[in-house]
Amino acid sequence: MADTRRRLRSGTVVLGGMGLLAAALTACSSDPDKRCVDRDSYTYAKGYKVVSDKNCKTSSLKTSVNGGWYYGGKKKGSWVSGGSFAKPHKSSGGTGVHRGGFGGGHHSSGG
Repeated sequence: MADTRRRLRSGTVVLGGMGLLAAALTACSSDPDKRCVDRDSYTYAKGYKVVSDKNCKTSSLKTSVNGGWYYGGKKKGSWVSGGSFAKPHKSSGGTGVHRGGFGGGHHSSGG
């Protein structure tokens, strides 16, 4: 009987540790993808050309590329599309207050 209890305790420790590891990995992966792109390279079929990060660093570095940070999107080869130049806001994990109650659309103005 004591042997069974010992196994259960060690199993609980392992499972608890795995939960912490999973939570840590999830937190890290929630950060959006950020890539440096050439703002002047956009094409409808491909999106923006991904360039070296040095083209987006804020410094007095003179480059021939109009670099900008591009968040999210889908990368295909050295091109990315479907994202945005606007940095996404970090969510509060669903703990924020939603004003307006259920539905929340009662104060909309129609036209």
